[in-house]
Amino acid sequence: MKYRKKPVVIDAIQWNGDNIEEIMAFMYPEEPQYMGNQFSNADDIIGINTLEGLMIANIKDWIIRGVKNEIYPCKPDIFEMTYDLVE
Repeated sequence: MKYRKKPVVIDAIQWNGDNIEEIMAFMYPEEPQYMGNQFSNADDIIGINTLEGLMIANIKDWIIRGVKNEIYPCKPDIFEMTYDLVE
């Protein structure tokens, strides 16, 4: 059997290495202290606590807010294959 993914609109922001404040505000709009996640200037990575555990976002990865307000990273090629911009 084959299945088609239901159309879902998500919020996302791309990590470019210079937009950490935007990323943290996106991930924690009501928590200015950004508790629970780490950022490393040395490695240009963001550690994201997801429902599946700690995941790492590298530069150019997308940070997605899912349908249940969960946050998780997505590689650029997967993001491009999965999502279209909603105008």
